[in-house]
Amino acid sequence: MKYFSKANLSADLSASLVVFLVALPLCLGIAVASGAPPLSGLIAGIIGGIVVGALSGSHISVSGPAAGLTVIVLTAQKDLGSFELFIAAVVVAGLFQIILGVIKAGIIGYYFPNSVIKGMLAAIGLILILKQIPHALGWDKDVMGDENFIQPDQQNTFSEIWLALQYPSTGAIIISVIALGVILLFDKPFIKRIKGLGSIPGALVAVFAGLAINQLYGIIMPEWKLEGEHLVNIPLASSTSEWVGLLRFPDFSMLQSSVFWMVAVISSILQSIETFLSIEAADKLDAKKRITPPSKELVAQGVGNVVSGLIGGLPITAVIVRSSANVAAGAKTKMSAIFHGILLLVLTVTIPHWLNLIPLACLASVLFVVGFKLAKPALFKSMFTKGWDQFLPFVITIIAILVSDLLKGIAVGMVVGLVYVVKTNFHRSVRITEFKGKYLLRLQKDVSFLNKAILMRELAKVPDGATILIDVSRAQFIDADIQEVLNNFIASASDREIKLTLEGFKLASENE
Repeated sequence: MKYFSKANLSADLSASLVVFLVALPLCLGIAVASGAPPLSGLIAGIIGGIVVGALSGSHISVSGPAAGLTVIVLTAQKDLGSFELFIAAVVVAGLFQIILGVIKAGIIGYYFPNSVIKGMLAAIGLILILKQIPHALGWDKDVMGDENFIQPDQQNTFSEIWLALQYPSTGAIIISVIALGVILLFDKPFIKRIKGLGSIPGALVAVFAGLAINQLYGIIMPEWKLEGEHLVNIPLASSTSEWVGLLRFPDFSMLQSSVFWMVAVISSILQSIETFLSIEAADKLDAKKRITPPSKELVAQGVGNVVSGLIGGLPITAVIVRSSANVAAGAKTKMSAIFHGILLLVLTVTIPHWLNLIPLACLASVLFVVGFKLAKPALFKSMFTKGWDQFLPFVITIIAILVSDLLKGIAVGMVVGLVYVVKTNFHRSVRITEFKGKYLLRLQKDVSFLNKAILMRELAKVPDGATILIDVSRAQFIDADIQEVLNNFIASASDREIKLTLEGFKLASENE
């Protein structure tokens, strides 16, 4: 409760409403895409908001079911044989995360290259925009929340847009355009300065406008009215006991199976990786540049997954779409994430009929704005000015995520990013310069065996009869392989009539 304050209450409540509107269709859509009961997505969203939000060390990240794990969840259910067995594995995966957090394994989260994280942010932004185009046009065959290039219906991101362009819905287009206009209007400074009006989230007004317009269609233009798959679809129950009856509980009968433990371990690792990526990205979006303790986050996510699995929820991770929506909406503290979880719980139980009247077209407009803020042209320009060693991993990460999924794309980006990191460090560790036939070879920082090839290449440039100074005084560590290369060069110097001067080479000389 130390985060709860009157000074931040208005901003956090306002942001939580926006995050709720974003989270509601995503929780349902991710569950459907994962082959799980729709209620399991809502449960994960509620637990991610309230439980993980309360325990997390992050100020602005939001947790819930992750679109990046849909394929994993779908495959795991097939491997284990039932959803109940899978959520038992979710519980065990959560316990693994708690253990990893306690032993401080979260330090791994600090080793993701900056260019890859920013590439992920831009890619998610572009995916949001591309994936929402069909919903804005009234083509809702793919569930909202699916971020994979290949969809469950075997269409892909671009073929789905092509189909949507062939079968547009006039009613949906009008709603999405008006909703987008409302959001952009409420983001203007002059609106924010108006007392009372400036504190109302534009996304909330846009949703009310979309709902009202769709109801008006039923009176004046019935053929334009959006129904069925074009609306939010929350499972309905008439009483608390009926809600409890919809819950699914874990089956631990496969505890002795190697398949069960493999699913639990893999889920734990992937959930942790996605969490690390998301909190790192969220911290970069935080205007106050606050840093989330990764090991504490692992414990929070682990507890959340244990609770979620025990009552039939999907796996939980920190998620960048809801986190970025939270930041864009002006959240100040973690209370925004907690409030959004409370809203998911209270409103889906008390007024599901009203929520089921919300057109997906107006929610698509909300996500358009979130996507644009993640993939602003200024970000691409900024990364380009930093040089190819930053820009290329950034772009490759974006492309890889767009044509596959989040985890595969990040893996590709990590490989490219690490190649550039290693390459940059090679050049900074071994430097040779020449002036009028005199050479200076300087080793700096840590010179590992990975620098062996570049060192041999640089030494090969030194001609017979040259003068060379080898300075290793600035090197903090010299690998034995590097010392051997230097000793071999020193031994051959007299035969090649090379005039040699050594500086700080005591360590290598002892091994001659």
